[in-house]
Amino acid sequence: MKAKLAIITSLAVTIGAALIYAATTTITVKGSDTMVILGQRWAEEFMTKHPEISIQVTGGGSGTGISALINGTTDICNASRPIKSSERSKLKQRYSSLGVEIKTAKDGISVYLNENNPIGELSLDQIKAIYTGTITNWKDLGGEDTKIILYGRENSSGTYVYFRDVVLKGQDYAGSMQTMPGTAAVVNAIANDKNGIGYGGAAYGKGIKFVKVKKDASSPGYEPTAENVTAGLYPIARYLYMYVRNKPTGATKKFIDWILSDEGQAVVTKVGYFPVR
Repeated sequence: MKAKLAIITSLAVTIGAALIYAATTTITVKGSDTMVILGQRWAEEFMTKHPEISIQVTGGGSGTGISALINGTTDICNASRPIKSSERSKLKQRYSSLGVEIKTAKDGISVYLNENNPIGELSLDQIKAIYTGTITNWKDLGGEDTKIILYGRENSSGTYVYFRDVVLKGQDYAGSMQTMPGTAAVVNAIANDKNGIGYGGAAYGKGIKFVKVKKDASSPGYEPTAENVTAGLYPIARYLYMYVRNKPTGATKKFIDWILSDEGQAVVTKVGYFPVR
């Protein structure tokens, strides 16, 4: 009798576990390294309220995420740049849809310096000259007589593309720029290199200092703070996006709606980015 009861109990546990597993919906999110920390925090907080939904967040860069969206290997793409018309065309060819864009947060692309670098502010033209290789020594900017060491992102990064298009005005990066696999790697390099300069999301600025960025030589410099980004004063502000193939439904819609709610936008502030509402 005890053996029969044990078998029944074991069977009930197995069936119960199977039912729980079957009831779990998995959402995959892939893309921007800038958004990885934010995406993971969104997922963690959302899943505590919705244990029936599992969310898997990975990075790899905005371009990698958009490719995964086109290839059908992710449900949501995180991107720190707008999707290109050529990428929309591929979505159209495969899914008869141009995709759906959701603005989820704001970011001030920050210019990082080592804490021991005496430079406090740079104009957009000066930053462009540094990253295109026209200015190569800190003394030309009022600093020490040392070579400027450039750090940046790999070309699959949305931040790489945005910085090139907006700050460099489409010109190529200097060949001397050292490309790093993620924003955290850029920050770590700058923290250990007094002569280094880098760029990336505002939320990653730990152990380095932000440069005050000036729109032009005669303008005041601004740091990428919530007040300056919201007021439109910081000159390198952008949106952070999510892209899906079609109008979101079901668990995906529930997740995105929560991200855009006051609760989801509060996570944006906690992480160090800026809310869209």
